[in-house]
Amino acid sequence: MAMRASWRTTKRWKSTSHHYQQLPHNIRSLLRQTAQPVAVVTSVMPPDASSPSHRFHGATLSSFTSISLAPHPLVAFSLRVPSRMATTLSGLATTSSTTTISSHSTSHMVINILSAAQAHAARLFSRPDLHPRPFDAHEVIWSETRDGLPILHGSLGALSCRVVGAAWPLSDLNALVRGGEMEEGGEQPSWVVDGVASELFIARIVHVEDIPLEGTDPSDTLRTLPLLYHRQDYTTVSVPPDLKPNSSREIVDDLLDLVGKKC
Repeated sequence: MAMRASWRTTKRWKSTSHHYQQLPHNIRSLLRQTAQPVAVVTSVMPPDASSPSHRFHGATLSSFTSISLAPHPLVAFSLRVPSRMATTLSGLATTSSTTTISSHSTSHMVINILSAAQAHAARLFSRPDLHPRPFDAHEVIWSETRDGLPILHGSLGALSCRVVGAAWPLSDLNALVRGGEMEEGGEQPSWVVDGVASELFIARIVHVEDIPLEGTDPSDTLRTLPLLYHRQDYTTVSVPPDLKPNSSREIVDDLLDLVGKKC
């Protein structure tokens, strides 16, 4: 009987272990079927003796989302660590932690929400190993905001923001539990997948920027559509045939006819 109980326990442990090994893969497979907006966060890097003339930095985001409008307009996104952008924003959060919220009028970063015409920019800012100086690329046209931060011309929109508090390490669940206590059920599995860990940043919107159009084609309809990441590629939206205006009118008429028949 003892041997049978031990075998059952071992089998249950293997099943749980296999579940946690497969879970990141299953999540990725599902979320690849959903379209995510694409943005590029730009900021000013701390002084670096190795590259004193290249003080701007940018990183492509595929996890950007709005989380609150009131009482404070807040957005959230995650960054891989270690990375230059994560280090820069964490340093800015530490520097500003001693000031009051009411004095936070200067932004730390610009979140450029990309249009469908900017897929190439998204690729440039997503691979610093291949494109270490994306602001020098002729396809990337930019200028500085009132706070001296890069804004990408032709974007769908741009938000100047300040980091709120320290980043949340997403690979350490203990750090997310109040008081550092373990969650019920004991030790949690590590979510460092393929050697990659991430941190979650929360930022407060300071300004909604006007988008410069210099260097862009005003007749390009792609500039008015959002850039989306779907099934490991960049795409944009289209209206399904059944939801086009004429079809919508027909659907309403059909519903009215159906209601009339039931009455």
